[in-house]
Amino acid sequence: MKTDKSALKYKQKGKRISIFYLLPSLSGVTLFFIYPFFYVIWYSIIDNPINREFVFFDNFISVFNNGAFKLAATNTIKFSGVAVPLAVILSLMLAMMLNSRIPFRSQFRTFFLSPMMVPIASIVLIWEVLFHYNGLVNDILLFFGGDKVDWLKSSYGQVIIIILFLWKNLGYNMILFMAALSSIPKEIIEVAQMESAKPFQIFWYIKIRYLSATILFVTIMSLINSFKVFREIYLLTGSYPYDAVYMLQHYMNNNFGRLDYQNLSAAAIMMSIVMIIIIGIMFLTENYFGRDVEG
Repeated sequence: MKTDKSALKYKQKGKRISIFYLLPSLSGVTLFFIYPFFYVIWYSIIDNPINREFVFFDNFISVFNNGAFKLAATNTIKFSGVAVPLAVILSLMLAMMLNSRIPFRSQFRTFFLSPMMVPIASIVLIWEVLFHYNGLVNDILLFFGGDKVDWLKSSYGQVIIIILFLWKNLGYNMILFMAALSSIPKEIIEVAQMESAKPFQIFWYIKIRYLSATILFVTIMSLINSFKVFREIYLLTGSYPYDAVYMLQHYMNNNFGRLDYQNLSAAAIMMSIVMIIIIGIMFLTENYFGRDVEG
């Protein structure tokens, strides 16, 4: 009986010690994440921080009908819809290429990883040198008899940003895929080859199944990074860029600058809901394709 009481006291003491050690982290998460999250919801359903009158969905309707928001949302959807699949597909192709026996593999790997070591300011400087109106690309066009193009102030602007996004992110994604490819059991591939399976069949029915979790992770990370490209666009074009590169982050940043917290909060919540839906669909898809190899 005494032994049971001692064990219970020891267990309770262990719980108190665990809570004590977790308290700083829990306090930080509550202060910097949970509390601001609920405060954003509060801002999205009131008219302003002074009156604090409930307007419920009025802020959401106002944002949804705003022309700048529609432009930013459309551009962001176009950008992410093109850049994210390209980042996943191209990095997977590069990983498979470098996973095979080709010459200069280490040099290729270093080349694709080098953008991760370059500061953002340097990246912006490189892109200005290349795509400025008086930049290198226009000089090449003039040399071959073409006309100058103001790349970042034209309909080509989003293409330039997509190239920048891919240049920055392909290396990291490629390394993740290379690690995943090396973990696929070689015995399964050898058995498939003995059964006269074609390379496409091995890729689709074996490698993709084993890579499903990595594809999900890379897709989510690429989607998150597609929103972070605002930093480069802002440094290249400022707060009010050409329409083709005006993103949701510009809309939110400009609302923050005007202290319009209501529209900012409503737009952030709408974007979060869309992100949750997209990521949920990704998890369901991964669960369907990868369930055969779990465990």
